[in-house]
Amino acid sequence: MTDTARTHHDITSRDQYPRDRDQYSMIGRDRDKYSMIGRDRDQYNMYGRDYSKSRQIAKAVTAVTAGGSLLVLSSLTLVGTVIALIVATPLLVIFSPILVPALITVALLITGFLSSGGFGIAAITVFSWIYKYATGEHPQGSDKLDSARMKLGGKVQDMKDRAQYYGQQQTGGEHDRDRTRGTQHTT
Repeated sequence: MTDTARTHHDITSRDQYPRDRDQYSMIGRDRDKYSMIGRDRDQYNMYGRDYSKSRQIAKAVTAVTAGGSLLVLSSLTLVGTVIALIVATPLLVIFSPILVPALITVALLITGFLSSGGFGIAAITVFSWIYKYATGEHPQGSDKLDSARMKLGGKVQDMKDRAQYYGQQQTGGEHDRDRTRGTQHTT
């Protein structure tokens, strides 16, 4: 009967090698297939355990080094910011009558240039759209514009017809009465 019990080493060494079927499936198969060639099983287990421990130690040392260096950099940044604030505060207080109006002026200039550029881009876009529409290229949204134009044109024609009808009714009736009165007076 075969021994089916797995040791901790079998589990951890299996997990060290990726077994994803898509990308790394050949790596896992090749390791399992060719790992024991020319080696004694006890030597392989001892080597695998040492490899696992050394890998964990390397990971820990790398993490501590990276974390420590980032911690040192963040503390240096904090100290530099505090020193810059200590040096700059008296200068800001002394020069505030000059700096505040200057900053307001610069902010207004930047806002003006940005809004001018934005309006210029919008105008170019609109002119481009109008040119495409006028040349018959039918840019995006032109079908809605045509539909609205047709509806508006229909309403304008309807109002024009109504005004003409009511105008003729009002003026036509009075002219007819005047003509009939005029004919009565003249005859």
